[in-house]
Amino acid sequence: MSVDLLDAVDKEILDFVQKEIPLVAEPFKVLAEKVGISEEEFIERLNKMKGESIRQISAICDTKALGYKSSLVAARIAPDKLDEMAKVFNQHPGITHNYKRNHDFNLWFTIAVPPNSRFGLEKTVEILGEMANVESIRILPTLKLYKIGVQLDVKKESEANAKAAPTYTEEMRQAAMNMELTDNDIKAILELQKDLEITSRPFDVLAANANMTTDELLGHAHKLVERGQMRRFSAVLNHRKAGFRANGMGVWNVPEEQANEIGLKMGSFRAVSHCYLRPTYPDWKYNIFTMVHGRDMEECESILQAIEDETGITDRITLYSTKEYKKTRVSYFTPEIYEWEEEVAQRLGL
Repeated sequence: MSVDLLDAVDKEILDFVQKEIPLVAEPFKVLAEKVGISEEEFIERLNKMKGESIRQISAICDTKALGYKSSLVAARIAPDKLDEMAKVFNQHPGITHNYKRNHDFNLWFTIAVPPNSRFGLEKTVEILGEMANVESIRILPTLKLYKIGVQLDVKKESEANAKAAPTYTEEMRQAAMNMELTDNDIKAILELQKDLEITSRPFDVLAANANMTTDELLGHAHKLVERGQMRRFSAVLNHRKAGFRANGMGVWNVPEEQANEIGLKMGSFRAVSHCYLRPTYPDWKYNIFTMVHGRDMEECESILQAIEDETGITDRITLYSTKEYKKTRVSYFTPEIYEWEEEVAQRLGL
């Protein structure tokens, strides 16, 4: 269902479900009461939006807190080979987002590998780069997290310079990385990362799959949230179908001694969904990355201009995605990555 066809109640529902879905046996009943409608109507409306405005409903875990190594990667590929070579990267199960962007570095993707990967992150990226015959490839890991968490202004209530405190911080991530996962935690994650069925008691099926009671599964889910290994359980919206047709990655050249102060300021903008400090290279001078989503490029630019006006940082460019090659979620503790690594190792004699 296009955002143009959504009424005020639908938009209210989208605001609630993208923030958080309660980790209780009947979550939609709780949300329906907040919206002021019946559970039956809430579920009916949600089901109509699923697959359209709503992409998925599941656990949003912190990749690094689960022991995975992850990074943003930029590649420069001959333009006439880009579409073909994007398919090479897409074959890796740990690559979840892969876009063509308007820059000499024209392919941008995110990748995650498990802690027991036979290649590790750097070697995996090197192998992929060789397989795709890239001209250059740069690993851009997060050096510091200032903000993470998409919260789209579906009801269009916020100004470009509106502020919102981050709900997940670098300190929370670092603390979560020191927490060990038990076998039962992993069993719970394997189920909670699945797309949630929109029914009155949706966690019952997941619990049965994990050979747990619903209370046991939800107990593990609460612990994962408390420890910061799961940031929240919520819906991920289909940005374009929710009316946000442009996503601009504003990248900024910030003096090293100001990076922390400026990063925190940039992350405080409500319209910024991700804000990170990343490394620089001789052919890449931008160290702070801010992701914004807008209804069009003009809205993205107004947000980035508001950030520029407030911080005084003017050395920036905006990278817009001009083609989406892949957009999915990391699937944790599943066998696909190991199968890819085994196949590649045999084929390349590694």
